[in-house]
Amino acid sequence: MTPPRSAQPFSAVIRDASRAQHTEAENSSFMSDMLRGGLGRAAYARYTEQLWFVYRALEEAVDKLADDPVAGPFVRRELFRLSALERDLDHLQGPSDWRTTAVPLPATARYAERIAEVTRDWPGGYVAHHYTRYLGDLSGGQVIRATAEKTWGFTHKGDGVRFYVFEDIPNPATFKRGYRELLDAVPADDEEKQRIVGECRRAFTLNTAVFEELAAPRPAGR
Repeated sequence: MTPPRSAQPFSAVIRDASRAQHTEAENSSFMSDMLRGGLGRAAYARYTEQLWFVYRALEEAVDKLADDPVAGPFVRRELFRLSALERDLDHLQGPSDWRTTAVPLPATARYAERIAEVTRDWPGGYVAHHYTRYLGDLSGGQVIRATAEKTWGFTHKGDGVRFYVFEDIPNPATFKRGYRELLDAVPADDEEKQRIVGECRRAFTLNTAVFEELAAPRPAGR
């Protein structure tokens, strides 16, 4: 049975419905300060470290989703960021350091746990988190890369900012257009699409909570 069609493409529905949460995340004090160059390299490294826990949850258990009719089309290895994050962290903190000292913030742990949960049990939820992360990396993430290169002297698209460099996507605009077409073609009825939209909002809220904890004063000794 063909799912009912909404008047508006699903890619536009999910964008518009999550706009407020997206804006809140972008305008968090931590992100705003970092994009103004007002934070030190250590804060950028700590942020990168927290991203590692999120992307580990997104990428380590996706093989079982490859044949799923809803999630499978989104399992695109040219998007995977985990190995790039590890290379950046090796550069930022030293290869013998961060693997033994990295600890997720409580908000990061909740975020990663939610991603792991939907990856196990709900393909539509995986799509929601996939959309909020990877499409953001291809878009706003490039602003973070440029700021990091300018502020902390990283080589252009080199170690320290490789997370933001999609070497296997030569034309991001074309890729994003194809991604939106995948969203529009998701084989889900209107009720399931609304669930996905709700999870997208939740993903942005979880991400904002990570920014809030990154902005908080660090306990002594950490």
